[in-house]
Amino acid sequence: MLMWDGLYSRALERAKGALPGTGRILLAYNTNIDAVKYLDPHDLEGRIERAGRDEVLRYSEELPDRIREIPHLLGGILWSIKRGKAAELFVENMHVRQYMREWGWNELRMGGQVGIMANLLGGVYGIPVIAHVPQISELQANLFKDGPIYVPKVEKGILKFVHPKEFSGDEESLTHYIYEFPRGFEVLGIRAPRENRFIGSADDYNPNLYIRPEFRENFEEIAEMVQLAIISGLQALTKENYAGPFEEIERHLEILNERGIPVHLEFAFTPDETVRRKLVDILGKFTSVGLNEVELASVMEVLGEKELAELLLAHDPVDPLAVVEAMRKLAEVTGVRRIHFHTYGYYIALTSYTGEHIRDSLLFAALAAAAKAKLGDVRNLEDVGRALDVPVNEKAVDVEGRLKEEFGLKEGIARVEEGQLSFVPTKIVARPKSTVGIGDTISSSAFVCEFALRG
Repeated sequence: MLMWDGLYSRALERAKGALPGTGRILLAYNTNIDAVKYLDPHDLEGRIERAGRDEVLRYSEELPDRIREIPHLLGGILWSIKRGKAAELFVENMHVRQYMREWGWNELRMGGQVGIMANLLGGVYGIPVIAHVPQISELQANLFKDGPIYVPKVEKGILKFVHPKEFSGDEESLTHYIYEFPRGFEVLGIRAPRENRFIGSADDYNPNLYIRPEFRENFEEIAEMVQLAIISGLQALTKENYAGPFEEIERHLEILNERGIPVHLEFAFTPDETVRRKLVDILGKFTSVGLNEVELASVMEVLGEKELAELLLAHDPVDPLAVVEAMRKLAEVTGVRRIHFHTYGYYIALTSYTGEHIRDSLLFAALAAAAKAKLGDVRNLEDVGRALDVPVNEKAVDVEGRLKEEFGLKEGIARVEEGQLSFVPTKIVARPKSTVGIGDTISSSAFVCEFALRG
C-alpha cells in the first residue's frame, strides 16, 4: 500500500493547486433538509412488530416503488440494513409522513445532491457555484455554508445572483428523513454488513422536479456564466410525471452542449423503470455519469442485462470485472465519455480519453469522502488532508490484482480500446460519523477535480 500512499499525497497537492482556478459550476436541481435519525434496534424492532412483522419482512426482500404505508417504510429500512446499501423512496402517504415526524430526528442537515455539493464545492473548496434551490425557506437558507454559493434572483426584471441567506425567501421547508445505521447494527437477526442509511423523501417539489421560474426564464444567461455543470435529482420522477421535466432538462442540456460545457449526471436509485429507460436514452447528452453498484445494476436491468445486474449485487467487494463489463456496455449504448463507478472500497472510471489526472481526481475524491466520514463535516482543503492517515482498504488488493491480470493495470491506470480504465482503492474509516452525502462528495469532487487538473 506504500505506492498508493505516495499517489494519494501527490494527488492531494495537485488538487490543492488546481481547484482554486476552476470556473463557476452550475448545480441543479434538488435541494432539501435532511432530518437524520440514528436507528435504535430495540425501538425499530418494536415498530416492526406493531406494524406487522410478516408484512414488513416482505418489503425487506423487494422494495416497493413508493412508500404508501408504514410497512413500506420499515421494510425499506430493513432492506438497506440487510444489504448495507443505501436506498431512497418517495413517501406519498400523509399518514406515513406524520409517523416519521413523530418518530423524530437527532439532527437537521443540508440535504439533496445540489445542497450537499454546493456546500462542498463552494463552502469548502471555494469554487463559485450557482445552485438551483426549489424552496428557499429560512431554515434551508441557513444550512448553506458561507462562501461563493449563489442563487438567481430577479428584481425589477434584472437577473442577480445572491447567497441563499440573502434571498429573503419565506418558502416551504422540504424535509427528507434519513435513517442511519452503523456496521453490525442488528434487528430481528438481520445484521448490517456495513454502515449506511435509508431515505424517505417527504416533499412535493423535488419528486416532481420543480424548476424555479428564475431558472426556466433565464437559463441561457445562467449557462453563459458557467464552465461546468452537474445535474441531479431525477430519481423520484415517475412515468406519470416525467414528461414535462424531461422536456425542460433536454432544453437545458441543448444549451449547455451548444456552449461546450461538460455536464455530469449524478445518478441515484431510480425505482421507476420508465424513468430509468429515459435516462439511458438521454445519457449521451451528458459528458459524464456517476453511479454505485445498485444504480449500475438497475441500469443493466433496463438494458436487458439481467444476469450482469445480479452479478453486480452478488459479491462483496463488488466484482470489478462485472463492473467494467457493465460500464463498457453503458458506454457503447449511450456514447457517454466518462463513467465513474463508486462502491465501498474502490472506485473505477472508464473514459474515452486518457491521462493521470483521471486517476488523481479519483484519489482526491476518496480523500474528501474519508475526511467527511472521519470528521462529519469538512471545513476546508486542509481537512481533506487530514484523511491521509486513514488506512487504504486492504480488501481492494484482490480487486486490483484481478484488474491487473485482465487489463494490465499499472499504478491504477490501464489503456483499453474505449480509452482508459482508472482504478483506486479507497480509504476506509472504521467508525464513520455519518454516511449521508458521501456519494455526492465522491462524484462532485472527482468530476470537478478532473477538469481542474486537465487545465
